Amino acid sequence: MKEGIHPEYHGITVVMTDGTSFNTRTTWGKEGDTMRLDIDPLSHPAWTGAGHRLMDTAGQLSKFGKRYQNFGLAAKE
Repeated sequence: MKEGIHPEYHGITVVMTDGTSFNTRTTWGKEGDTMRLDIDPLSHPAWTGAGHRLMDTAGQLSKFGKRYQNFGLAAKE
């Protein structure tokens, strides 16, 4: 490796949204800094699955629903 071209790699503390924390190594900040997260896997809907909604923009979902309302497999009797 070339000397002097790589960023400094050091330890920091990461604080999650629920207040828990852990130590990790990174190139972010300075040695001993604390990174406080606004969004993390404990609170973001992409990871938790909460708040999953489809937005009906200009009635597109309604049109789709009407067009394909009878699409599917027939029930067996």
